[in-house]
Amino acid sequence: QVQLVESGGGLVQPGGPLRLPCAASGSISSIDTMGWYRQAPGKQRELVAAITSGGSTLYANSVKGRFTISRDNVKTTFLQMHSLTPEATDVYYCGAGIDLIRGQVHYWGQGTQVTVSS
Repeated sequence: QVQLVESGGGLVQPGGPLRLPCAASGSISSIDTMGWYRQAPGKQRELVAAITSGGSTLYANSVKGRFTISRDNVKTTFLQMHSLTPEATDVYYCGAGIDLIRGQVHYWGQGTQVTVSS
């Protein structure tokens, strides 16, 4: 089992930055791909960015050039967000054990609320 704990969410002004860390614990040797997803009320959870253990990255078109996913070791990943707009307001979830081809995520964090508002 893998446990994921997100932090860093909160209220940010439009145009501002925000950084979301996600720390993994447990059977972390089984983790290859980690990533961040977002979900609005009543909508499906969608991929924002993902990173493999080798450092390859994948981004949703809507965040390319503004968001950066990074990973400092097997256990921790970060989502650095810049130039935030109110449309980025959502609950952001960290995922691990991601199969990007099948669209499956084995482990989820509890989510962290991001609100972009003046």
